Amino acid sequence: MSRRKHKQSAEDKAEIDLTPMLDVVFIMLIFFIVTASFIKEKSLDVNVPENTDNLPPPETESKSILVQINANDEIFIDQRRVDIRSVRSLIAQKSAESPEGGVVVMAHEHASTSSYVAIADAAREAKVYNVSLIPRKK
Repeated sequence: MSRRKHKQSAEDKAEIDLTPMLDVVFIMLIFFIVTASFIKEKSLDVNVPENTDNLPPPETESKSILVQINANDEIFIDQRRVDIRSVRSLIAQKSAESPEGGVVVMAHEHASTSSYVAIADAAREAKVYNVSLIPRKK
């Protein structure tokens, strides 16, 4: 009889209590759920037309201000290379000539987003809020 009691006590000691491990797992799960809900991805909402072949050439649009960006992030207005610091004043000047027009940015596909953002900010500082982006693959 004493032998049976001895076996049962040995079996009882061999069991592992998983409660503390489950507590840790649940705490980690709650931590990851809470931190994942606060992560917000930064993005830029840009409406790009799917088919640019049917659009009229930008040179024929007299009301719009055409700003071109090449692959090296060089900015051109009226086929002249301009510095980013003078974009706002040129847009303001051209907007005064035709106030109903907007700004059309024709950017190369390898141009950086910061160039477009700088031009859009300059246009907004010049009180022109209609800024469109047209990608070109040249």
